[in-house]
Amino acid sequence: MAAKPRLGRLALYALLLVAVYYLLPLYVMLATAFKPLDEIRDGSLLALPQAPTAAAWLKAWSGACTGVQCEGLAPFFWNSVRMVLPAVLISTLIGSLNGYVLSLWRFRGADLLFTGLMVGCFIPFQVVILPMARLLGLAEMANTTSGLVFVHVVYGLAFTTMFFRNFYVTVPEELVKAARIDGAGFFLIYRRIIFPLSLPIFMVCIIWQFTQIWNDFLFGVVFGGADAMPVTVALNNLVNTSTGVKEYNVDMAAAIIAALPTLALYLVAGKYFVRGLTAGAVKG
Repeated sequence: MAAKPRLGRLALYALLLVAVYYLLPLYVMLATAFKPLDEIRDGSLLALPQAPTAAAWLKAWSGACTGVQCEGLAPFFWNSVRMVLPAVLISTLIGSLNGYVLSLWRFRGADLLFTGLMVGCFIPFQVVILPMARLLGLAEMANTTSGLVFVHVVYGLAFTTMFFRNFYVTVPEELVKAARIDGAGFFLIYRRIIFPLSLPIFMVCIIWQFTQIWNDFLFGVVFGGADAMPVTVALNNLVNTSTGVKEYNVDMAAAIIAALPTLALYLVAGKYFVRGLTAGAVKG
């Protein structure tokens, strides 16, 4: 009997070691970001900062060079905010309506359409670059924030529709049928019955879309342009700049700044993401 608790304890220690190993790069980034450059050159990679300073963070935010500009990540960070918020809200709302139709207002060919959307989830970004560039050019939306919003809404609809459809098939059809008998129409049923039940899956889609869009690099570098460049592209330019002294503390601080919104979102709303998944986001 004593062997089982011992095995369980060993398994727990093994998991803790894996967690420490996984978090080690984050520790190195944080420690390096607070070190002056001389201490980085002369000290150990894993050592704590001996003279902690926030100078690297300030430079990464407002003074580091990202090419010919030396304004830091700040303008590009706000470019990403202006791109992400509408793209997430629009793709999530349209996905909710699509899922509502495909699950509770079924029509001929609904299964075929859903299958097509499922296939769309697995289409690589590279496949849509040329046709999307042509479309944005014709619509005069190339190299603009609105163009990036459009691209991410279109690409994200397959995912959001899939999530909402698989959630809504778990809603009892009797609720919708009873509302129809009482004279409620399409939008009234959605607004009064379906939407109030959808908070868990809305959180799943918002977190999913926010993470995917904020962390995207390919669409940003291809369709962003100089004035609409997102923070991920600016971070790449900052880290790979070949002018001046290589400032590893600034690079690490910039990387953490670029990742902070998604980290904060998961810390605040991560439990809702898990609840949404267990409430039906992966059913159907």
